[in-house]
Amino acid sequence: MYSDKENVNILTALLLAHGVRHAVVCPGSRNAPITHNLCEAKDMECCSVTDERSAGFVALGMAQALGAPVVVCVTSGSALINTLPAVVEAWYQHVPIIVVSADRPEAMIGQLQGQTLPQQETLKAFWAREVSLPEPHDEMERWYCNRLVNEALCAMGQLGGRPVHINVPISEPLFNFTTPDLPNERRIGLTDKHVWPNELTAAFCLSCRPMVVMGQLQGGMAHRLSESVMKLGKKVVVLGEQLSIDCGEPCHIDDALMAIGDDETFCPDFLVYVGGTLVSKRLKKFLQHSRPRRCVVVNDSGELTDVTMNATDVVVCTAEQAIGSLAYANLGCSADSFHDRWKEILDRCAKRCRHFAPAYSQMMAVRSLCELTNGQDCCMQFANSSAVRLGLLYSAHYLYVNRGVNGIEGSLSTAVGFASEKDVPVYCVIGDLSFFYDQNALWNGVGKKNLRVVMLNNGGGGIFHQLHGLENSPYRDCFVSAVHTASAKGACEATGVDYKAARNEEELREGIDWITSPHATGPLLLEVFTDAENDAREYEKYFEIR
Repeated sequence: MYSDKENVNILTALLLAHGVRHAVVCPGSRNAPITHNLCEAKDMECCSVTDERSAGFVALGMAQALGAPVVVCVTSGSALINTLPAVVEAWYQHVPIIVVSADRPEAMIGQLQGQTLPQQETLKAFWAREVSLPEPHDEMERWYCNRLVNEALCAMGQLGGRPVHINVPISEPLFNFTTPDLPNERRIGLTDKHVWPNELTAAFCLSCRPMVVMGQLQGGMAHRLSESVMKLGKKVVVLGEQLSIDCGEPCHIDDALMAIGDDETFCPDFLVYVGGTLVSKRLKKFLQHSRPRRCVVVNDSGELTDVTMNATDVVVCTAEQAIGSLAYANLGCSADSFHDRWKEILDRCAKRCRHFAPAYSQMMAVRSLCELTNGQDCCMQFANSSAVRLGLLYSAHYLYVNRGVNGIEGSLSTAVGFASEKDVPVYCVIGDLSFFYDQNALWNGVGKKNLRVVMLNNGGGGIFHQLHGLENSPYRDCFVSAVHTASAKGACEATGVDYKAARNEEELREGIDWITSPHATGPLLLEVFTDAENDAREYEKYFEIR
């Protein structure tokens, strides 16, 4: 029987799953649940050493002899500090030892409790990775606990082998050993050879429902990948927004996911995730609920950044290596049906988008702009929130957007800096709050003659009108969405930017023709005034029509 502490059981199960078979345990009551589990596990060989200073070096010597990682388990307080000499030696020798320290709950630290000190970051200069586990109360916290242990154990093998620290807060009662079996925990493996493994290509080719999802990539990388992505997309489901794919047309992911609903036959059994962040919340939720048999996260750092919450492997290589290998692989015909069903849905959604004619709104403004710019040699900078979501519906260009942190600040300044280094027109589509937050970008000394700004002004943060439930708050308009009556006209006059306004469909059409004209000179700004409620209604209407 094992401890009833979930974090201790998750840790024990993952140590075994990662092939750890040896542990040095030190006496103590707070670490007794961990000690009990390590001794109870039939595949773990344990030895007892009383002095933590010595225990650390015993673990070091065992790891040297075995060529394998060894656990040293200590109780809370100064016991952890006593492992420092061995940890430092292991760091410089590149020997993987796993220091597991028990701890009291965080609320008890610094409260004159016995055997307590801030155990996190105590030896931070000498850990490849240091984590402190939660005491899980729900599925999200259990997933987080699993992820932290996997992160530490994956980091241990990097840089030729380094020590890691796993801190385990444990609340009383400590000594309930009532759990019959360890949980079946998801092990995440790390391949850090800086190549895409042939084994993964072979497994991918044998799967029945393979899928590649692409998060944000730098513009140059997206362009270089375009040929491989198009080749791969002819035989495999490839989902990517215009932040990651530069293939000349939008991919209507949200529309498709709404059409699919809860049909699990559209879920992948082998998922490869490449790149950074996603805009689509629906896609993130879909990936998290898909539960693929194999889920490979590709990045060049080895960090376990897992938006899918299902990672089984982390591969350290470039997006070009991964996509290039898969694009030229020989897939069997077993995946054809899965690919064809997805293609039919996506094609249907693209057709519906082309035929949907929104009334006068921000949606109409972005649609009208993209209809004229999609065939131009130009670059598209989009601000966050509603602007980029509308851009994803209509723009065929790669979209530059500050999606790393997803803030409203700096979008206009980024576009100004970008335009100063480009000869083609640079369009910046931006909401009112983002614009006013960053309007100083217009009067700085950076050149902006090719800058074309389409400013969507619906008198506040319009996206907050799309958040169901928020309409019940009487404070939504004044305090959440920051309702205002400001205009960009004064800022344009003060900074030498040519200005036009649109308040109806005819003025919008004239304004879009003006701002996209190849004969335009100097920086231009078109301010499109709309009603926030109408904007929300048109956007919702689009997704309601099936």
